[in-house]
Amino acid sequence: VQLQASGGGLVQAGGSLRLSCAASGRTFSLLYMGWFRQAPGKEREFVAGIRWSGSNAYYVDSVKGRFTISVDNAKNTVCLQLNSLKSENTAVYYCAADISYYGNPTTSGAYEYWGQGTLVTVSS
Repeated sequence: VQLQASGGGLVQAGGSLRLSCAASGRTFSLLYMGWFRQAPGKEREFVAGIRWSGSNAYYVDSVKGRFTISVDNAKNTVCLQLNSLKSENTAVYYCAADISYYGNPTTSGAYEYWGQGTLVTVSS
């Protein structure tokens, strides 16, 4: 499975961005998709996840009500809509794919495949 993330950029606080992650290859094996982020000098952290079927979306508390994860199975794409962005949301955002349901999906170790990351910069 290959993952290609896109959609990052520079946005002012309060603005919005839409991140996309296109999956290719053995997409029939996908079970769960996640978005993580890594801010400068910090550990990579879970942001949101969703079953490849589009159900059971889950978010870290700090983004609930502002970020929305979704899946378009026809396009083999998972998206993350980022609204009401804050400066502390500045980070490289990574999409990840889980094909085994092994491990806690809020931890990076549960995912077998990763995209290259897309940088989101929020100016205050």
